[in-house]
Amino acid sequence: MALDLFAGIPVTEYAAALEWYERLLGSPPAFLPNDTEAVWELAEHRYVFIEQRPGRAGHALHTIFVDDLDAIVAQITERGLDPAERETYSNGVRKITYRDPDGNEIGFGGAPL
Repeated sequence: MALDLFAGIPVTEYAAALEWYERLLGSPPAFLPNDTEAVWELAEHRYVFIEQRPGRAGHALHTIFVDDLDAIVAQITERGLDPAERETYSNGVRKITYRDPDGNEIGFGGAPL
């Protein structure tokens, strides 16, 4: 079965969110479907997108698992964003959470060291 994933993040102000997500994800969007939506391809057939939808903004909760959590966090820090929260679960899995200007939570997780 072929599978594509589009994970949406509603935002209040498109322009401000676009800048913030470019810093978080380290690149401009892969494509812009319209004037109020931007899409990043995180991996083949796996996308995250922002869309200006003020009435729904601030409620997204997404976690992206990566191979090298420390490297990703260091790169994001170099781009001027600091984590809102750092967690280590009882099984050793770590999660670093960022919050966009609307309060949407984007976490990056990684396996134990």
